[in-house]
Amino acid sequence: MLRRLYDWTLSLAAGPQAPRGLAVVSFVESSVFPIPPDVLLIPMVLAERRKAWWFATICTIASVLGGLLGYLIGAVLFEEVARPILDLYGYADKFDAFSARYNSWGPWIVFIAGVTPFPFKVITIASGATGLNLAVFVLASVVARGLRFFIVAGLLYWLGPPIRAFIERRLGLVFTVFVVLLVGGFVLAKYAV
Repeated sequence: MLRRLYDWTLSLAAGPQAPRGLAVVSFVESSVFPIPPDVLLIPMVLAERRKAWWFATICTIASVLGGLLGYLIGAVLFEEVARPILDLYGYADKFDAFSARYNSWGPWIVFIAGVTPFPFKVITIASGATGLNLAVFVLASVVARGLRFFIVAGLLYWLGPPIRAFIERRLGLVFTVFVVLLVGGFVLAKYAV
């Protein structure tokens, strides 16, 4: 089953709509969607290595724009939805203290979340909710997401055939590691934020 899914993904990755799909997934992953764009980026670069840098650029731009949506969600919906709940339970003061700590480390938090499997949407929404400086948020997001996607694309560009052969020989292992990293990121998000 994994083999068919992998082959199907590679065939889609080489299709004419793949860059548009990559942009959409990169955008929504930064604000609401749980699946990272690497799911499309990796097979797309493996299918068309000469476009690796273009695909990384698409991921970076769309991810930062999606991060701005996440920031907006945190900034706009927090007061209407979360603040009354925090007030009801007496946690508003604790959130204010959390916000101050978050904002003092904000650039590093955004950067670390942007380059790791940690769910970036958690950080984009928290950044808006805590009022992290927008320029700082955007700069940290551009650097982190660009670094992440360009490293992935670069490794696949330079090591493409051996990496592809490794993935194809050990598809089950690669899938398992990916799922563990994805779930681990969400578990870390639960306990870190």
